[in-house]
Amino acid sequence: MAHAHAVKRYSGLMDWLTTVDHKKIGILYLIAGGFFFLVGGLEAILIRIQLWQPQNDFVSAETFNQLLTMHGTTMIFLAAMPMLFALMNAVVPLQIGARDVAFPFVNALGFWTFFAGGVLLNVSWFAGGAPDAGWTSYVPLATTTYSSGHGVDYYVIGLQIAGIGTLIGGINFLVTIINMRAPGMSFMRMPMFTWTAFITSALILFAFPALTVGLVALMFDRLFSGNFFEVNNGGNAVLWEHIFWIFGHPEVYILILPAFGVISEVISTFSRKRLFGYSSMVFATVLIGFLGFMVWAHHMFTTGLGPVANALFSIATMLIAVPTGIKIFNWLFTMWGGSIRFTAANLFAIGFVPTFVMGGVTGVMLAAAPADYQYHDTYFVVAHFHYVIVGGLIFGIFSGLHYWWPKMFGRMLNEPLGKLTFWTFFTGFHLTFFLQHFLGLMGMPRRVWTYLDGMGFNNLNMISTVGAMLMGFGTIFFLINVVVTAMKPRNALGDAWEDGRTLEWSIPSPPPEYNFAQTPLVRSYDPFWKEKMEGKKGMTPAEPLGSIHMPSPSILPLVMSVGLFIAGLGFMYHITIVGIAGLAITFGCMFLRSVFDDHGFHIEPEELQDKGVKA
Repeated sequence: MAHAHAVKRYSGLMDWLTTVDHKKIGILYLIAGGFFFLVGGLEAILIRIQLWQPQNDFVSAETFNQLLTMHGTTMIFLAAMPMLFALMNAVVPLQIGARDVAFPFVNALGFWTFFAGGVLLNVSWFAGGAPDAGWTSYVPLATTTYSSGHGVDYYVIGLQIAGIGTLIGGINFLVTIINMRAPGMSFMRMPMFTWTAFITSALILFAFPALTVGLVALMFDRLFSGNFFEVNNGGNAVLWEHIFWIFGHPEVYILILPAFGVISEVISTFSRKRLFGYSSMVFATVLIGFLGFMVWAHHMFTTGLGPVANALFSIATMLIAVPTGIKIFNWLFTMWGGSIRFTAANLFAIGFVPTFVMGGVTGVMLAAAPADYQYHDTYFVVAHFHYVIVGGLIFGIFSGLHYWWPKMFGRMLNEPLGKLTFWTFFTGFHLTFFLQHFLGLMGMPRRVWTYLDGMGFNNLNMISTVGAMLMGFGTIFFLINVVVTAMKPRNALGDAWEDGRTLEWSIPSPPPEYNFAQTPLVRSYDPFWKEKMEGKKGMTPAEPLGSIHMPSPSILPLVMSVGLFIAGLGFMYHITIVGIAGLAITFGCMFLRSVFDDHGFHIEPEELQDKGVKA
């Protein structure tokens, strides 16, 4: 085994392209997800500008359909998912007392394949037209009969490549959380964010293969004249809906559960109280994950499944409100009697609670199958979905970023700017989407390019567009905050908020390469808080100071994802030699990895002591 200083150390850009450190990969996910969030947000604002007045011609109908499709696809697959993976990478190994994830190389491969798929999908804008069949890509609209260009091909292959990254990332976190917890950290001592990351990873493991199967079948229909969904040739269009939503509804919980975990950590920390009803929160999380697979057909009440199927899926959907309600009350009781600090992170967490309740209530309304005939495919559904995903998930991500920013970067975000971000984004959000409930009840359909004057939609749409602009300003304020903060020195304390309860706050900010010089001994839930209450300055170590094994950096994950990108383009345009060459690059890297793996390196105790770590 090589000694630490004998290992080739990269710097600058090469360091980021070859890193397998979970903390740096978390930052890469954040940068990529943030970029796609800006792209998706720009698409949303263009949609709202088109709809701000009747019979507007700001964009063409064709462009509007492309914007609509790419906005939904980008926000869900390329913005929300990677920003959650950013937080999971940055925080979960630290919360469980691990030095890295179980498979660092696979972790890097997960990021680069996601990024390659996301870039491929957005190349479609410059290659003759983006996909235009909606983010759900319903057939037969997505078949070659109605979408004859390459737009939907980019959707199908881009999402397959990005999905590989998400799937292997989920498997990695499952193995990490099961096998790499610090001594004494039983499952019922894990922080809530780690619990939600664990359940989310399990959902990814079971949900994403369904999407992969559907995308492969659609790819065969489009590229090789298959007949899975092509109705004219005996295919079944409703089959796609089943396959998509068997993935699609668990995906909603894949997105929202980590946000629940963030809110639990933030509200507990800034109330200076242990999370109320921890055990019930854990079981509610597990139950939400289980029930998430039982409700997919509530997206299909109007397809004619019949009263028995509709009734069963209606009941199952309403049942999910029970564990979700448990969580809401637990957050409220955590704050009850607490010493609450209204930081920017906590404002987003507190704003999350009533907003998500509103999204949940409209979800129960949509769960009633007869009522769904009225609401279906109207702006009521758009409002409901955004209350859950933006009012829930994005508020949760903003809360988590403000909370863990000092841990990730060693710098505290500017609090006044953070509060400005909250108030503009929060106000803009409710202005945008609250009124859309009424637009839906008045009969405005979803996915329409324009609407006639005199239908009562004008004022509500105009106010909605103003709200979207405000959300845009809120995002700009956050970016300004990031830039201002980046110019400050790295002076954040290890326990940046001084009320940290979990293991990540027991080490410096940002953490050293090896996270923990000595694996901590966990003696309770909220382990760091317990040690502080007993007058100790750090965690009790579970091992003597010894040699630390670290994985070596590698360029192979990046090269493998480039190979998949090339293969996707080749097969899409029926240039077989290019497709095979891309696959050869990817499989060649796999071979190189298996033959020339150097098994990493060690950091010896003397080097740790040189860095100020006491034996």
